[in-house]
Amino acid sequence: MMFKKVLIVDDHDDINKSVLHVLKSLHIENIINSQYCDDAYLKVKRAELDHEPFDLVITDLSFKKDHRDCNLSSGEELIETLRKINTALPIIVYSMKDYLQKVRLLINEYNVNAYVCKDRHGSTQLEKAIKAVSNNEQYLSPQVTQALHPKNDLEIDNYDIQLLKQLSLGYSKEQISESFKQNSIVPSSLSSIEKRQNKLFIQFKANNATHLVSIVKDLDLI
Repeated sequence: MMFKKVLIVDDHDDINKSVLHVLKSLHIENIINSQYCDDAYLKVKRAELDHEPFDLVITDLSFKKDHRDCNLSSGEELIETLRKINTALPIIVYSMKDYLQKVRLLINEYNVNAYVCKDRHGSTQLEKAIKAVSNNEQYLSPQVTQALHPKNDLEIDNYDIQLLKQLSLGYSKEQISESFKQNSIVPSSLSSIEKRQNKLFIQFKANNATHLVSIVKDLDLI
């Protein structure tokens, strides 16, 4: 059954128009736009409270900062927050980014239903994704289908992301261990954190923590 109420979250007018065109070609008329993740979250929450929920959210991952202060600054943060109020809400990511690690994380950790790459074939792939998700099927653009293949260089999970974020803030292994304990993140022992950090050094061919953080930031993993 095709969707009836859709939220587009993107801060580019041209992309919004393109997505709107795809949705209208599928005879979807109840379409709402949002250029800020905070605003999108409030719209979804309000719709849930009014018992008129969205059937689908299509969101970018990157949003440019402006004068407005935002609690949610990325599509990934929006997705993580939305999953707390509706674990079953269909979500399609429509992004320029084609990093396999990022796709894998979004699919495995946040149960994203589709990942579509913005390129010259983006609109066609987005239409295929919408149709697939409406039939309870998963869709990935051809460029990122390898994200779900079981390869060692893609083995990065939410725990790794939390560890990398702490390293990016300049925290020592001791400080990270204490932070993990306070936030009930396991394993939190110093030895476990050291082993995982060493694994990440090898995985990303990093010489030290600073180099590791630089690599994963370039890959847009944190």
